[in-house]
Amino acid sequence: MFARPIRSQTIKFLVTSNNVAKFSTFGALQKNYHNILTESHEKVGLITLNRPKALNALSSDLIHEVNNALEKYDDDPNIGAIVITGNERAFAAGADIKEMMDKTFAEVYKTNFLGHWGKISDIKKPIIAAVNGFALGGGCELAMSCDIIYAGDKAIFGQPEIKLGIIPGAGGTQRLVRAIGKSKAMEIVLTGRNFKAQEAEQWGLVSKVLPADKVLDEAIRLGQEIASLSQPSIQAAKESINKAFELSLKEGTHFERRLFYSLFGLNDKKEGMSAFTDKREPKWTHN
Repeated sequence: MFARPIRSQTIKFLVTSNNVAKFSTFGALQKNYHNILTESHEKVGLITLNRPKALNALSSDLIHEVNNALEKYDDDPNIGAIVITGNERAFAAGADIKEMMDKTFAEVYKTNFLGHWGKISDIKKPIIAAVNGFALGGGCELAMSCDIIYAGDKAIFGQPEIKLGIIPGAGGTQRLVRAIGKSKAMEIVLTGRNFKAQEAEQWGLVSKVLPADKVLDEAIRLGQEIASLSQPSIQAAKESINKAFELSLKEGTHFERRLFYSLFGLNDKKEGMSAFTDKREPKWTHN
């Protein structure tokens, strides 16, 4: 059932009547999903895409489940960061073509097809993509929707939609330009060619390239480092950075300064500065 070994966890299984397994980590029962797995790692929520036979093709049902899990982690005070991963063969090899091939313009337009893919942008807590194998089409778009990408040294990215007679439809033409610039993004989207993790790191799309068997552990470790800090401050920093893509420099620095001012109302601001002057570790209360 599992797409990869579970590390440093004690998992308790509860088999349901339809033979789909639920599991609990550290005593917290997780929702019964069909296309993903969820577990907790010391303040980090982990979502594993789990359609291995389809190379984790991103069906609408899978995205709905990812959105549901993200919202639950976002509301969980014990979780400070979230990691999304796949398996060693594929993070996600694209959207589910079988689901799309018979759809008409009227159908996709009236139903706002793929619109629910954008809900990841509403999550306040930092999201880290741990990418191994293929991250193509929708898989690349899902990774780019995350806040930080760690990639295995054999990971392959790409937006090959042009070879299907379409274009990226879940942010690929927009986020790729912002990450790597117009010329390189234009070349990739117009040719549909894939690119390696090392290129993605060189261009600024990927934060770090690691051996494939280290990617998930390092992503979780990064999540735990982030989760150990003041959560209101972390969320404000994420919001401010994301606004840089939408605002002019003058508007952006004004927005940043207003958020900066607002954090002076936190007990965590007082604690952080007191701890610094007292030369001790701060004890965050997240308020």
